[in-house]
Amino acid sequence: MSLLKIYKFFLHGVLKLAGISPKKIEIQPGTVVNFWVPTQTTTKPAVVFLHGFAFDGILTWQFQALALAHQYSVYVPDFVFFGDSITDKSERSVEFQAECIAKGLNKLGVQKCTLVGFSYGGMVGFKMAEIYPELVHSMVVTCSPMALTESISKARLHRLGFNSWPDFLLPDSVKGVETLIQLGSHSFPKLPNFIYKEILEGTCKYRREKVELLKALVISDEEFTVPSYHQRIHVLWGKNDKIFEVENGHYLQQQIGEKASAEYIENSGHIVQLERPFKYNSCLNKILPSLSSS
Repeated sequence: MSLLKIYKFFLHGVLKLAGISPKKIEIQPGTVVNFWVPTQTTTKPAVVFLHGFAFDGILTWQFQALALAHQYSVYVPDFVFFGDSITDKSERSVEFQAECIAKGLNKLGVQKCTLVGFSYGGMVGFKMAEIYPELVHSMVVTCSPMALTESISKARLHRLGFNSWPDFLLPDSVKGVETLIQLGSHSFPKLPNFIYKEILEGTCKYRREKVELLKALVISDEEFTVPSYHQRIHVLWGKNDKIFEVENGHYLQQQIGEKASAEYIENSGHIVQLERPFKYNSCLNKILPSLSSS
């Protein structure tokens, strides 16, 4: 058994002790979404964590789920083709992911929530806030544009030195995984090669479908217009993000307008919630009460 699998086994055990357990929800015939949900029925405010493209939900948000479970009803889904979520439909759009999460939350009895969206999950979160305003009460967005337009995509890929998002986010070698983590972090330590190899094996699952998801993610500039969000949205960014640099956070705040607030965490890159979890959790603990009650 691999070290990563052993770690996930123990992580899942600790999460269950904290009152969070996995539950598969059938969204429609052929589509099943896995959620980590409160083990017991609760009236605490619901916070839904939406993951990025590199890892599944609970690996991405492990430190936040454990830290906030005593204070909030924590929900951590896996997007379709990540973790234990799957579909036999051909749809690959952000809208489809948003629809699956919203329908799953409805089946779980969640009527109102705060979203915390990271990278790809931020874009899905923005779409949820647009389409389901009665569900999404407020939002925290981390290291994510509102949408990945062609101009943003081209500029980011050029800056990173890649020809396409699959080349970067779906590496086919140990070196590629190491590069992904180095570019995703500010000063994450180099890991042993066998760890990179285990991560590589995980990214190979549903590779073709993930390539299709990335292709559907990029939209034309003409196709995108900035929605008018009624929700309060807090921008929480890694100040040393190399993928979506801090200027992208400033621009996002301007796009959102008066409903937006912003905060930038020093000495942290794109994967800020994993790189500086205690600081990130401290920021969440300060902003979530006001977002939940406003």
